[in-house]
Amino acid sequence: MIERPYWLRRIEESWQEAPIVWLAGVRRVGKSTLALSLGPERVKYINCDLPVVEDMVRDPEFFYKNCEQPVVIFDEIHQLKDPARVLKVGADGFPHLRILATGSSTLAAGRKFRDTLTGRKRSVHLTPVLWDELAAFGGATLLKRLYHGGMPEALLSETKKPGYYREWMDSFFSRDIQRLFAFRDPDKFNALFEFVMKQSGGLLEITRTAGALGISRPTVESHLRALEATHAISLLRPFFGGGQREIVKMPKVFAFDTGFVSFSRGWDPLRPEDHGQLWEHLVLEFLQARVHDRRIQYWRDASGREVDFVIPRGRDEVDAIECKWDPAEFDA
Repeated sequence: MIERPYWLRRIEESWQEAPIVWLAGVRRVGKSTLALSLGPERVKYINCDLPVVEDMVRDPEFFYKNCEQPVVIFDEIHQLKDPARVLKVGADGFPHLRILATGSSTLAAGRKFRDTLTGRKRSVHLTPVLWDELAAFGGATLLKRLYHGGMPEALLSETKKPGYYREWMDSFFSRDIQRLFAFRDPDKFNALFEFVMKQSGGLLEITRTAGALGISRPTVESHLRALEATHAISLLRPFFGGGQREIVKMPKVFAFDTGFVSFSRGWDPLRPEDHGQLWEHLVLEFLQARVHDRRIQYWRDASGREVDFVIPRGRDEVDAIECKWDPAEFDA
């Protein structure tokens, strides 16, 4: 089992603030493996995909009273009929326990949750493998990380297997989107998702996107909200510094993983000119992991001048981050 110490530390630190940690991230990003790496001697692991679990937790108080381990893991907890009640009973009635619940979306996206855990939880968003974790994953090179992406299974594979990416996208709709949001038209959803993958790293104009795909604007907006809630995309809002020529409205869209971006664009193999765009995605993933408590934006004016990432620090202070694969291209 590959250990990911940064993420384990994030979980432990979050438990210092609240009894429940919500571990979110896209399907197969490594949530279950990370949860189990907390140690078998201290963990009671519950796979909520199994039908028998519903009976196990029907009486949450009885369930928790019989927990001998100090940590309870509910993997894919949104599969339960009333997951919020199970977590609330644990947090309120058994403060000596630490609870880790995993899911593919933000907690707010789940129709089964609705604010019942306010003050009782902290969230950790598990990203694909970061560049400073590559040594633990077989010493994968940075170029392999850009090409294969950071999903553990894909990164550890000797060759890039197109079937993995196709199967993931198919199961993403059926296992996550349909269950969480009850969307009925996989063709429209997948068309938008593939379109966004190809636009990844660029500006997203919703009306133009709707017209290009023949989908209504409200449908595009609802599907984008679902993609963002399930961490499949990130929408970066523009930062306004008070200039008169700054772009006002459009967000930039980033897909969740460089491997899926290169697959969707048919970049096989990667060319040198592809590296810079994928590197920008990888930097964003690193920032989302390391400065998770701050808002990440971008800056651009009407003449096209741009700063890739802007992170407001405080009053009149920001961190400005420009991404260049080749340092010689940097122009301050």
